Amino acid sequence: MRRLTKFASGALAAGVTTWLASPAFGQEEAPTVEGVAEGVTTLGQDVNLLWIVIGAALVIFMQAGFAMVETGFCRAKHAAHVVVTNFAIFALGFVAFFVIGYGLMFGGYSYVLPGFDFGYGSAVGSSLVGNGSWVFLWNPSELIALRGISNMDMGADNVMVGAVMGFFLYMVAFMDTTATIPTGSMAERWKFKSFIWWGLFCGALYYPLFGGWTWGGGWLSQLGNSLSLGNGYVDFAGSGIVHATGGVAALAGAIVPGPASASTARTASPEPCSVTTSRWRCSAPSSCCSAGSASTPHRRWLRPTCSSPRWPPTPPFPVRSAPSS
Repeated sequence: MRRLTKFASGALAAGVTTWLASPAFGQEEAPTVEGVAEGVTTLGQDVNLLWIVIGAALVIFMQAGFAMVETGFCRAKHAAHVVVTNFAIFALGFVAFFVIGYGLMFGGYSYVLPGFDFGYGSAVGSSLVGNGSWVFLWNPSELIALRGISNMDMGADNVMVGAVMGFFLYMVAFMDTTATIPTGSMAERWKFKSFIWWGLFCGALYYPLFGGWTWGGGWLSQLGNSLSLGNGYVDFAGSGIVHATGGVAALAGAIVPGPASASTARTASPEPCSVTTSRWRCSAPSSCCSAGSASTPHRRWLRPTCSSPRWPPTPPFPVRSAPSS
């Protein structure tokens, strides 16, 4: 037993000595200023890109709010249709934006700002219509289905590849918001086929066109350089590019079908009825006759017009006062 203990102790001591004498432990190169600076820059890019991805996830969660709001404003029989349009719009817009929309919007985009850099150091595409400060359309050929980053070296350009993919996800979230706004203005009023065409059109052309003029570095964003108009078009949070663009589309979509007809309006009611009940005489439309008659619909949130002079009606049981002490 003592020999086994001595042998184990000797083997452990030899292992520790070998580990301490290894190059990885004892012969590490001293850090240089350039190496430390490069590490700090890379760490900052990673943190900024992580924040962009988190922001994209938060924006995408807006779909749940849109779905609940729009479903609450529609009739129960159309609730499933409205919910489906709110979630299907993401898939439709994503496909169109992935194939061609992102290239039209950010073909010439790059972003290098100390402290806020996230690795998008050079543009992947080029201009198609215009040049310099007057670019009206970016060339999407290098970014069709993001094929431009597939040619990059995943080892040498891994920061650039990650930046493009993270930024694409972030812009998909805003595109989805723009495409979802009209689904509320036309809820219950359009067919699913029309909705599909809208989702593809918004992701491929409608949103990327105006977005390329502004966030993509097009002519509107460069008015400060070309015409000395301040800083050009500046939109920090998307009030114009996202919400105003979606609002204009929603307004146009509501104008095209026009007001709801009497047969589809929410306030339309059947022929009036006159029902005598044990509580009161109701002369309101049948949808309002909620006096307890089993033959009429119950709409408890609508107040019927009754001939009884008292509202609410007298309860069917006598009200007794508490006995005095």
